[in-house]
Amino acid sequence: GGGARRGRSASAAALPFPGEVAVSQQPLHLVGVALRLAWPFVLLWLLQRQAPVSPTLPVRRTDREWREALTPDEYRVMISRGTEPAFTSPLNFEKGDGSYACRGCGAELFDSGTKFDSGTGWPSFWNAAKGSVDLTVHPIYLFPDFSVREVRCSRCGSHLGHVFGDGPQPTGKRYCINGVALKFQQRD
Repeated sequence: GGGARRGRSASAAALPFPGEVAVSQQPLHLVGVALRLAWPFVLLWLLQRQAPVSPTLPVRRTDREWREALTPDEYRVMISRGTEPAFTSPLNFEKGDGSYACRGCGAELFDSGTKFDSGTGWPSFWNAAKGSVDLTVHPIYLFPDFSVREVRCSRCGSHLGHVFGDGPQPTGKRYCINGVALKFQQRD
């Protein structure tokens, strides 16, 4: 620590001898500070990363085609993977007999018989139609429920919402789906 070098006083110890070069610790210190400050943001970025949409889906569209086919709110939720505000979808109040289809491609996703009022503000279902959805890991939702998965349409890859492990029986699942990603089709 701060003792004298070669018989020099402690105050002169930090100065180089003639011919020596002072190596500044300043850049290393700044790197350390930057890493300590940046790691929470890097971790948040990593946690929000999502699996890319498969290029082999049956329905594929360019970004321009999606923008032409969807409203700005639909695009923000289904393609940009956003979330509509809670309690804003008219489908929360839909009680008819029918099915809920993907607004992006028309694939049938949920039967009205599996819909229930979860009190969360989004249309909720305890089961999806067989083979209609893909579930992907969205790391930020793993805390504290490791059963949470992102729900995507298996036909076009549109983001629909998330599935949680706190739903009613018989499945114990709650598919919490953005209403703008769905269209209700009344059964005849």
